[in-house]
Amino acid sequence: MNLKSFFDKEIIEHELVMRTTRETLAEQFEALCVVAENTLKNGKKIIFVGNGGSAADAQHLAAELVVRYKRDRKPLSAVALTTDTSALTAGSNDFGFERVFEIQLKALGNKGDLLIAMTTSGRSPNVLNAVKAAQEMGITAAALSGKNGGELVGLAKPLILVPSDTTARIQEAHIVLGHMMCDVLEQRCAK
Repeated sequence: MNLKSFFDKEIIEHELVMRTTRETLAEQFEALCVVAENTLKNGKKIIFVGNGGSAADAQHLAAELVVRYKRDRKPLSAVALTTDTSALTAGSNDFGFERVFEIQLKALGNKGDLLIAMTTSGRSPNVLNAVKAAQEMGITAAALSGKNGGELVGLAKPLILVPSDTTARIQEAHIVLGHMMCDVLEQRCAK
């Protein structure tokens, strides 16, 4: 393995994905920001969910909203369903991992909230079950995904599909888009 070639290849792939994201997803990004802004301005909360790296991104973005992104300001109402180890393990043990986020959402979510599901494939059963539960509860279900969106297509709106089949590139774009959304919300909702 030539490390210089590997380095160049990875950066070039990242740049291509980000360029295509910029060229194709501005409308979907704007829709997500508008929904999130309206959610917070209506006194509701943003609920993040995801598995693996997306779980880490979910709690990362929730923390950016609750604590701060760039500037000191009032906290914005956000939570990640990926952080409560007791709920995660009890729910998984008692009802199966497929329902672990659905159960938490039913306990913590309210009509008018916003669920932001993060899944690179759009096929994670526990994330999909949370999206379906959100719809039943009057919670807007948005998603960040990639590839072809899997089963999220037609379920989540707005749906941002990063134009890549590579999990790492999709997750990189998700965190960039998530940070951009945090910046927008910090400017528009935390005055």
